[in-house]
Amino acid sequence: MTFDPATLQFDAAGLIPAIAQDHASGEVLMLAWMNAEAVARTLATGRVTYWSRSRQAFWVKGETSGHVQHLVELRLDCDRDCLLMQVEQAGPACHTNRRSCFYTAVRDGEEVEILAPMV
Repeated sequence: MTFDPATLQFDAAGLIPAIAQDHASGEVLMLAWMNAEAVARTLATGRVTYWSRSRQAFWVKGETSGHVQHLVELRLDCDRDCLLMQVEQAGPACHTNRRSCFYTAVRDGEEVEILAPMV
């Protein structure tokens, strides 16, 4: 069955959440947004491309930082309203220079930083 991006369930703004996961370790790296064109560009180039809601522009992960994401596999959830991007991540995924954007845990009602910035 050929993949048809038109079958994805985009929100009212034409966006779909995309979770980036390290394909080897299973670590969740980040969540960002894609529109139909970002999905198409990602599949065509193998470089993960997101839609920046703040800049209203395409954002190729690592384009300025060098911390690129290479697509290994694109997965769809059962409702087709969320994407899982299994990637090879070069360097940190988070703009705070951490491996993952999920570096704060809530433990016993307190926020705890569980990942330090990468050097």
